[in-house]
Amino acid sequence: MVEALRITGVSKRLGRNPALDGAELTVRSGEVYGLLGPNGAGKTTLMKSIAGLLRPDSGEITVFGRPLSEDARREIGTLIEGPGVWPHLNAREHIRVHARLRGVPEEWGWQALRSLGMADLAKRRVSAYSLGMRWRLGIALALLARPRLLVLDEPTNGLDPVGVRDIRELLRNLASAGVTTLVSSHQLDQVARTCDRVGVLVAGSMAYDGPLDGLAVDGDLETGFFNLVTRTDAGVR
Repeated sequence: MVEALRITGVSKRLGRNPALDGAELTVRSGEVYGLLGPNGAGKTTLMKSIAGLLRPDSGEITVFGRPLSEDARREIGTLIEGPGVWPHLNAREHIRVHARLRGVPEEWGWQALRSLGMADLAKRRVSAYSLGMRWRLGIALALLARPRLLVLDEPTNGLDPVGVRDIRELLRNLASAGVTTLVSSHQLDQVARTCDRVGVLVAGSMAYDGPLDGLAVDGDLETGFFNLVTRTDAGVR
């Protein structure tokens, strides 16, 4: 199977602290891959490195077999550390601005909005949105340029159960259409219902990279996750 993303030996220091320490993982084309780990494990740093917002100190990142570059990043849609939206603009204006910046038709943005149930809110200013609505708009903007790879940092943050279900179904539908997603989450039950494979970061290194049933204990992903994190963290100390 074609590799959508490969992380090989990626390390990054932020100040004196090693945020990533030889991290490695592989995401296959067309799958939903869950990136797990405790707070401070390096998940956001890794996602920022993939998006080109941070430059690793060492290691390699390839996207669909190509080294990460400005051209390769056109294949990636990202939502990291919250939706970067402007409160004084509405969704229609966000679509217009982002479509021009990326050189794509505005209709692509409208299709993304409709897929997230946001079309009826297009004329309302973001300042009147709930947190969940802002996240939906952020995901729509990540989808606007029809990327082959999505990188989403806690995309169900602030969503009600219906919204969480909708995002889960969206990611599965995108996978069926060949779009690959790397998604970080602390909601292990949703990871178990959404993702094909998972990786677990602990102290900047990959403690696990593989199928869900290889991490779960007696079918329980939460137990397997906590056992792995506790065991690995103890080993680090």
